[in-house]
Amino acid sequence: MKRYLALQKIVELGSFSAAAQALGYTQSAVSQMVASLEDEWSMKLLRRSRTGAQLTIEGAELYPYIERMIFQYCAMQEKAKDIQGLETGIIRMGTLASISAHWMPSLLKEFQQQYPQVAFVIHQGDYTSIQEWIKTGAIDFGFVSPKAVSGIQTLPLKKGPMLAVLPEGHPLAEKEIIPLQDLTEEPFILLEEGHYYEPLEAFRAIGAEPDVRYTIHDDYAIMTMVEAGLGVSILAELVLHRTNYRLALRQTDPPIFRTVAIGYKDKESLPMASKRFIAYLQSRIDALP
Repeated sequence: MKRYLALQKIVELGSFSAAAQALGYTQSAVSQMVASLEDEWSMKLLRRSRTGAQLTIEGAELYPYIERMIFQYCAMQEKAKDIQGLETGIIRMGTLASISAHWMPSLLKEFQQQYPQVAFVIHQGDYTSIQEWIKTGAIDFGFVSPKAVSGIQTLPLKKGPMLAVLPEGHPLAEKEIIPLQDLTEEPFILLEEGHYYEPLEAFRAIGAEPDVRYTIHDDYAIMTMVEAGLGVSILAELVLHRTNYRLALRQTDPPIFRTVAIGYKDKESLPMASKRFIAYLQSRIDALP
């Protein structure tokens, strides 16, 4: 299995030397591992160039099966630890900014009181990147919108509103509910969420398009820019909790909602520590904002 793990690290980092350093092996040892695999399968798996190491055509066809084998091996190790009564493991997850800020702190603190030896590796991204991380095995599970992903399983958790975000004193802030059509007449600051974004879908549903002036990957940067009068936006109510920006928050017509779900390849193949965390999350979901 070490040979396959070495191959995975080379593909991930694009370099024999970087993979050797990350795994604590010599470069020669890593090269011998790959050569052994290539002899066993009677095919060239990697090609080296001045820009690094890449899968060959044959290697690329075989690699998804290797990834699944590694994933199953890691899950088997976690299950063996669980059977032995060990409370250890590593939870690899992908989160959205709003989840990181407003769900994770309390969840992690309470979960680790019960399982103090469990470690976490948390990647923050958007719907598209989190979906890809799940498919490649970089993470065990992640928070996504069910409508934004394909090819993975999803477990819906909670549905929450998205609100129009305007500078204080903006003329539209005089309205309790703002028609989406009115927002098309303002400079719009778009949150980059990958290939799917709930507000854009809502605009398209009424046959309109926002006047996008800025596209940014960070909710809090958007709030700062709206506060400065650079435009308006639409953000999840969750990320607007406990902020001290001078903003006006309003519902839209039609209303926009975001469904947060857990996404994973296969629930039965998840490492035991991840299964425990997801079960704990489900038990606490009603108490979360």
